Amino acid sequence: MNSSFQFIPSTQEEIQAITNRRDGELKLGETLSIQTVNADTKVILLGIEESIGPQANSGLSGAENAFSAFLKRFVNMQNNSFQRGKDITYIGRVQQRAQFESVEQARLLTSELDELVCSILHPYANEKYKLLIIGGGHNNAYPILKALSNEGKSPLDVINLDPHADCRQEEGRHSGNSFSCAYDHGYLNIYSVVGLHKAYNSSFLFEKLEQMHARTTFFEDYLLNETDFKRDIAHEKKLLSNTQHGIELDLDAIQNIASSAYTPS
Repeated sequence: MNSSFQFIPSTQEEIQAITNRRDGELKLGETLSIQTVNADTKVILLGIEESIGPQANSGLSGAENAFSAFLKRFVNMQNNSFQRGKDITYIGRVQQRAQFESVEQARLLTSELDELVCSILHPYANEKYKLLIIGGGHNNAYPILKALSNEGKSPLDVINLDPHADCRQEEGRHSGNSFSCAYDHGYLNIYSVVGLHKAYNSSFLFEKLEQMHARTTFFEDYLLNETDFKRDIAHEKKLLSNTQHGIELDLDAIQNIASSAYTPS
């Protein structure tokens, strides 16, 4: 038990309650492993139900609802030769219990969340598993990178599909400075941001990206057909094919998604 955040281990009852069984079909919810890693486990699934990180960045709440929405759909996908539930172990979810009265307090609590998420992921931070982490703010990229880099001994490369660089100053922890903090602390190596919005990143962010030797592409260039999105993704995939890397998807990159920073296109 954590005073501000709580890790709730997964249970069979939780999954059974949201899995819709049908004769002649087998759903992921009927076949995935609950809590226990076994010989077949390739993917570790963790949910994070919090919005304190975005709110510590003067954003909106709502990110705490993403995992529950995902899980209800995920467990009802078909179990077949393309996706096998036995390859997945759902370990549980982190829930926010904390309330806060100021941005400064929220940033302190986000640091507390960092430590909890990192400690949960640490036993699975090795080459055996792929980590699938759904929900919460982009602040959680920092503890994920910290856990996977084994405290900076082997920093990761990251592709971030995001309108925003999330490389703000270290002014207390929040959803806007996960990658700058990870880079400065030795957890992030090569950083690539695909689809940045030119109008919504400050001069400081572009200077920080240059300092980090980051690779960037711009959404406006895709709109004007000055470069090709699929070609850029293929290029990044080729560059990172032999490295330990992660892929970040910020939902505010998707048209009309109800996220903390809405985008119409």
